[in-house]
Amino acid sequence: MKYPMKCSNILENLFLSLPLVSGHHAPDSQLYNLFEQVSRKEIEGLFSEIEPQGVIFKPFGELVFPFFSMGAVNSLNLFDLDELIIFSFYWKNRTRYQKVVDIGANLGLHSILMRRCGYEVSCYEPDPVHFEKLKENFSLNHIADVRSYNMAVSKQNGEMEFVRVLGNTTGSHLAGAKSNPYGKLERFPVSLESFGKIIQGTDLIKLDMEGHEKEVLLHTSSGDWESTDALVEIENADNATAIYEHFNDLGVNLFSQKRNWQRVHNVSDMPTSYREGTLFVTKKSEMPW
Repeated sequence: MKYPMKCSNILENLFLSLPLVSGHHAPDSQLYNLFEQVSRKEIEGLFSEIEPQGVIFKPFGELVFPFFSMGAVNSLNLFDLDELIIFSFYWKNRTRYQKVVDIGANLGLHSILMRRCGYEVSCYEPDPVHFEKLKENFSLNHIADVRSYNMAVSKQNGEMEFVRVLGNTTGSHLAGAKSNPYGKLERFPVSLESFGKIIQGTDLIKLDMEGHEKEVLLHTSSGDWESTDALVEIENADNATAIYEHFNDLGVNLFSQKRNWQRVHNVSDMPTSYREGTLFVTKKSEMPW
């Protein structure tokens, strides 16, 4: 089936411009606010259709990503500016990294764009509803070689209870990761993959674990980060403090979008929620923009 094509030169220019203005990526900057307004309007025009439609999503090529509701959040939010910044990072560094992992893959958008950058991709998504939609999106985009696992990730193999937040399934999480989950909940067991196994031989990890990031990151050693970088979403201030102290002790560098990707020198530089952007974990001396 041939889908009608849409295209946005504005988004293409945005992706190629974002690395040039990385000193303005903090969510409280004026340029960030401008880019956010412009990109949101473009995304709504491109990806609001429920039926599959092809979009020329330069520089990544054709993208088919039908609208899907996840409660209070929907698939358009997966194209928010913080996500576009990460997509731009993938493209900018497509010759730097080779083997990448998408933890908390949701509907598969990061994995699709990672693959379009030429990376060897593995992904993990514990929610079976999201995972089924992820597989559909892979098929729509002719992605057959991403290794995808309907599993959660933790510090060791095994099984844990998963909490699905029905009012916003992007906030679903492993039991205990959030102290006061809100609204109507469903609980069921999920299989776990060890983060220690995943990090071995991996060049770049995108990690969105809805509060469980502290458990896995605090279980790592300095040697785990010799050749691996990570883009991490932090859930709360307690996690931010614990992660900062751990990596400060290890001598692993942290760079914060909250501070326009400057190196983290104290805990106040750390993002404390998704609203403050992403944390970059590395042994590199600077963020590779």
